[in-house]
Amino acid sequence: MASSSVLALLVVTLLVSQQGGVSGSASDHKYKEGDEVPLYANKVGPFNNPSETYRYFDLPFCPPDSLNEKREDLGEVLNGDRMVHARYKLGFLKDKDAERLCETVLRKEDLQKFRMAVKNDYYFQMYYDDLPVWGFVGKIDSGKYTLFTHVHFDIFYNGDRVIEITVATDPKFAKDITDDTEQKVVFTYSAKWKPVTTPFDRRMERYSKYSFLPQHLEIHWFSIINSCVTVLLLTGFLATILMRVLKNDFIKYSRDEEAPDDQEETGWKYIHGDVFRYPPYKSLFCAVLGTGSQLLALAIFIFMLALVGVFYPYNRGALYTALVVIYALTSGIAGYTASSFYKQLEGDNWVRNIILTAGLFCGPLFLVFCFLNTVAIFYAANAALPFGTILVILLIWTLVSSPLLILGGIAGKNSRAEFQAPCRTTKYPRDVPALPWYRRTLPQMAMAGFLPFSAIYIELYYIFASIWGHKVYIIASILFIVFIILIIVTAFITIALTYFQLAVEDHRWWWRSVLCGGSTGLFIFGYCFYYYFARSEMTGFMQTSYFFGYMSCVCFGFFLMLGTIGFRASLLFVRHIYRSIKCE
Repeated sequence: MASSSVLALLVVTLLVSQQGGVSGSASDHKYKEGDEVPLYANKVGPFNNPSETYRYFDLPFCPPDSLNEKREDLGEVLNGDRMVHARYKLGFLKDKDAERLCETVLRKEDLQKFRMAVKNDYYFQMYYDDLPVWGFVGKIDSGKYTLFTHVHFDIFYNGDRVIEITVATDPKFAKDITDDTEQKVVFTYSAKWKPVTTPFDRRMERYSKYSFLPQHLEIHWFSIINSCVTVLLLTGFLATILMRVLKNDFIKYSRDEEAPDDQEETGWKYIHGDVFRYPPYKSLFCAVLGTGSQLLALAIFIFMLALVGVFYPYNRGALYTALVVIYALTSGIAGYTASSFYKQLEGDNWVRNIILTAGLFCGPLFLVFCFLNTVAIFYAANAALPFGTILVILLIWTLVSSPLLILGGIAGKNSRAEFQAPCRTTKYPRDVPALPWYRRTLPQMAMAGFLPFSAIYIELYYIFASIWGHKVYIIASILFIVFIILIIVTAFITIALTYFQLAVEDHRWWWRSVLCGGSTGLFIFGYCFYYYFARSEMTGFMQTSYFFGYMSCVCFGFFLMLGTIGFRASLLFVRHIYRSIKCE
């Protein structure tokens, strides 16, 4: 009940922030003529490296007299936002014409910083009344470095509310910074207010349309539908074949039951005394199932929030906040699932099982975070989390996640569930016959991961372009459909491979079903290399480290989640077919 209440509070909080949140002195985003509208300078960084951003005033712009930082929530900090009040004075409905921001002298080191920024295609980001606005620091033209010193704002309003803002630079006010010669620079800005009829509650739709033009959106839908239909047809075709083969097996084995007792059994019926033999490394196996179940619950909750519109474009940090909080609240699922199944498998070291469950995903994630945060500190980038934020995350893990994990583990340990095996397990395992190479683990994993990966391949580009680029992903409904298809295809292909494995009298299906189900995560990790080197323009050690570091954790999470789905589906299937025959 407590977890449900906290989750409901999270949803309400995020929905409130969706309506605009509290900004400046006007909590409802309503202003009178001349009122100060809050403008925050957020960050600068290379356009092609989304993780490599720095504080806006790390470049020698016109800093305010005192850096008045905006207080940010957990998600905003995780998103790399570091907002401070800028010196621009953009009062509501007040036009500006060549207003002087400041006059400064650029010394050699300042010029070098700006040239480095121009060379690496730096952009800046600001927020005006919670609306994002971007611009570039300068440009290179025929080997000449040019710094933009004038910014023009076009601000659109409807009644007493700000609806939209755009920024442009004026080449007439550009400054040549090619040489190291010390020079005086005057930074200026202008603003023009324009009325529009767009209602306030639809002002974020502009950013929804920013990424995909209508023709691209149509191609996107067509590609996804085509991919889904193809995968469903293949799945249906394989399902039909499998059902016919099973039907023939049932007929054959029902006839065998009427045959003399000394007739030799063959096929999957032959190993009925071994098929429910508990797998090796039971504690680790149950930890995989517990963590995978938690990640599946996390994904479902995130989709629920996305479908109700919580993660609208540039709702700063809402997704990161939801991920941290929901992961902590679903820890009880991991503890209960792992401990309950561990008890069913007659495990006797409950404490070790809980420790394994706690560290299976969080352990690698923590190690990757420590390394990447050290890299970000070395680069002095915004991605380096402040000590306070790290402390908050540790407190959440210590005071929320760990207690729920332990409580779930205790509940699972005390549950009365028993492992349901239709057949008795013999005392000694049968020898597994020699198998051809294509029936071994790695080839089976390759076959198992290909079909589910083909179902999500097209969608991966759009997701990567949103996470590791400047696109905005808004089609949560179709992403949810693809996710459901991924689950269905993973479950079916794992069932099919489990049947083929049992048919050749190989009873070691427990771990194989996990590995085959989770192999799609390995395909996704392989796609990461293709995307990084062929589809993106990311460069530099920091960006490369962040991309492959965090994507390795994401792919590992997919491996655990889909591996759990594969095993659960296979377990239901194996129980069903062995209940359908007479096993003595």
